[in-house]
Amino acid sequence: MASKKITRALVSVFYKDNLEPIVHALASVGVEFVSTGGTQDFIEKLGYEVTPVEKLTGYPSIFGGRVKTLHPAVFGGILFRRDHGQDNGEAQQYNIGPLDLVIVDLYPFEETVAKGGSEDDIIEKIDIGGISLIRAAAKNFNDVLIVSSRDQYADLLHLLHTNKGASTLAERKTFAARAFNVTSHYDTAIFNYFNQEQQLTSLKVSETKGRVLRYGENPHQKGVFYGDLDAYFDQLNGKELSYNNLVDVDAAINLVAEFENETAFVIIKHTNACGVATASTVKEAYIKAFAADTTSAFGGVLITNQPIDKEAAEEINKLFFEILIAPDYGQDALDLLKTKKNRMLLRQKLRLKTGKQYKNLLNGVIEQDADFKTDSVEDLNTVTKREPTQSQIKALLFASKIAKHTKSNTIVLAVDGQLLASGVGQTSRVDSLRQAIEKAASFGFDLKGSVMASDAFFPFPDCVEIANQAGIEAVIQPGGSIKDKDSIDYCDQHNMTMVLTGFRHFKH
Repeated sequence: MASKKITRALVSVFYKDNLEPIVHALASVGVEFVSTGGTQDFIEKLGYEVTPVEKLTGYPSIFGGRVKTLHPAVFGGILFRRDHGQDNGEAQQYNIGPLDLVIVDLYPFEETVAKGGSEDDIIEKIDIGGISLIRAAAKNFNDVLIVSSRDQYADLLHLLHTNKGASTLAERKTFAARAFNVTSHYDTAIFNYFNQEQQLTSLKVSETKGRVLRYGENPHQKGVFYGDLDAYFDQLNGKELSYNNLVDVDAAINLVAEFENETAFVIIKHTNACGVATASTVKEAYIKAFAADTTSAFGGVLITNQPIDKEAAEEINKLFFEILIAPDYGQDALDLLKTKKNRMLLRQKLRLKTGKQYKNLLNGVIEQDADFKTDSVEDLNTVTKREPTQSQIKALLFASKIAKHTKSNTIVLAVDGQLLASGVGQTSRVDSLRQAIEKAASFGFDLKGSVMASDAFFPFPDCVEIANQAGIEAVIQPGGSIKDKDSIDYCDQHNMTMVLTGFRHFKH
């Protein structure tokens, strides 16, 4: 492979951390430095001579630093092809010396947006010269090595020590690919910032961090997670999260987030809740959640929104489960739970923020806003003669939160603070209800006085008829069927109460 010696390097970076060893390594093999502004000062303070970019271009930095390197003396030194006769002749004619290494990073655009900077501050962090230098050097990877981020310094340092200041074509091509990853991500961030206001129907998504998974949904499928899991979790025990684990973790986090001011416990199996409860302690909430389906909880994903103490851990430890998520753990609780080496214990550091949802479909992608709507007391419209009691209202809203996060068609049966059973993912809402009733009975629950939540309207009164026969007394649903009155009339005739919310919560 074509190995090329680095003779002259352009170094101009926003972040100077970890740059010093690079400068020393380059100087030790006789590399000449070209630089600008603060980076020039940094290198000179280390005791090395630097050729200012202004000396190459014949122009000072102008327009408040907006134009420094945009000049043929700089870009020509990067882009001219060393093995191309005409390019070499023109380089000699115009006195353009080669630049074999370019170390450039980009202004912190995303960081400025994240910190809530003013529009003027944000616009000034749109890098022009830097991104142009990176693209130019990456394009000419046959001759030039491009280092486009401080995250690549360790690899560069290893290369310099191993190759004694030279690079191979394969190495340069690898760094070029990384460079285009950096520039494309940067442009995506800028576009998405502007498109918050402009709302162009164009999709730009970029994630620079990826984690190869053991496999996808099934062992014959490959899987990769793109994103920064470490920002959300500390993994305290167990094996690496799998594709299916991550899908269930996402479902668990989104559901438990509905119970902001309560102590809640959720048990998830294949993205659906098989146990949900609220109580005064984590232990009590777990016991109530587990009671809803002691079979499905086996091998499930468990989550609570409160720290786990030893009392809760002793109870949870009796169950075989895959994953447990909590905002924190008492040390004695953690010691107990870690006795099973494969158990995945996660400490959740941040609340999940999901503005948009995407799905591959046909030959494209569909996008929608996440369903942030949680049914509240203000949404409830009582359409029956019988008004719901305060206890029923609490139970109805509790059941509605669960239905929102359950696969359609879904029916959820509950009392205040405890899921009794649910029917999930059925092609008929009647089938979902029958499944839920049968399941509740199999785990010893008496449905008399319980409530029912549906993710969508009832096209016929059959569901309220079946519910009434099972002892269910209150119903929450969005309404919207042309035959709503049939279900309402049945409730009135059988002393049931029904509230409509006006919000459907399909989940497919």
